[in-house]
Amino acid sequence: MRLQHATWQEVEAYLQRSTGIILPIGSTEQHGPNGLLGTDAICPETIAWALGERHDVLVGPTQNLGMAQHHLAFPGTISLRPSTLVAVLRDTILSLARHGFTHLFFLNGHGGNIASVNAAFAEVLAERSLQRQGGQLELTLHNWFAGRRGRELAESLYGDAEGGHATPSEVSLSWFACPAAVKTAIPSPHVAPKGSARCDADEFRRRFPDGRMGSAPSLASVEHGERFLEAGVEDAWEAYRAFTEA
Repeated sequence: MRLQHATWQEVEAYLQRSTGIILPIGSTEQHGPNGLLGTDAICPETIAWALGERHDVLVGPTQNLGMAQHHLAFPGTISLRPSTLVAVLRDTILSLARHGFTHLFFLNGHGGNIASVNAAFAEVLAERSLQRQGGQLELTLHNWFAGRRGRELAESLYGDAEGGHATPSEVSLSWFACPAAVKTAIPSPHVAPKGSARCDADEFRRRFPDGRMGSAPSLASVEHGERFLEAGVEDAWEAYRAFTEA
């Protein structure tokens, strides 16, 4: 069940049987010569939609813009400041809490969001504590790319060529979700150089000229993407159940 495809009456009825919601969050940023700019949002969104259909869980709108400043030297990247992302997430959380949602499960596709998401959680909980606001509110972050099944699958298919950005696993999943957008570029070298992303945008592009970090996305395939979807759904469902049933 997708919140954006529901009426307010349907959401009110859902809250009578469940107060949990899945919120995909990603980014709009370069993913090398093969990867789509929307990869980090497409991947968690695709997993979340599958979870919603299979397990009757409400899925909120995807937060498509994240903290991606280090990719801004590549055209098409759109980045929020960390403080902006924290403010957007804070208002999202408080809006849903007002309606009676108690378990907000953020399903993330971008490593650069992690610090800001946790900061938003801290802001919300601090505000509630300082204002002595009662009522249950549980918040958690699950990174689809860090799930056990997904990591094991990536290791078996790609080994060290998985890399850290523009990975064949995320490119595969985004291609499965958007088969008409598959790219045929063959980057050189086959495996990109490794290094740190703790730098500004111009330095990032100097270190990683085509945007990849230690990865070989030319290994990606639509067939692999279907397998990553199944692994991602199992990992996320396991995490969601543990979160809501604790």
